[in-house]
Amino acid sequence: MADLKYYDVILRPVITEKSMNAMAEKKYTFFVHPDATKAQIKEAVEKMFEGTKVASVNTMNNDGKVKRRGMTFGRTAKTKKAIVKLTDESKDIEIFQGL
Repeated sequence: MADLKYYDVILRPVITEKSMNAMAEKKYTFFVHPDATKAQIKEAVEKMFEGTKVASVNTMNNDGKVKRRGMTFGRTAKTKKAIVKLTDESKDIEIFQGL
């Protein structure tokens, strides 16, 4: 496994209607590094966003889709998503404000 620093774990937030509705329950969705563990994701969120406390982390691995260009077959990159639930007394993550 690669030696990941906390700033390498979170790649970008997921901006969809479903993830925006989940923010009312203090659940935030991120694309994360495929080799990141739940403990690393928890540490990265707490260090990157001041005043946040993570209650739980749920992850899902998505395989790359098969794509075809002419007679050649290939795959897109595999991805990993993490849904981070914050505690009730935790501050909100400001990156999602105003979206």
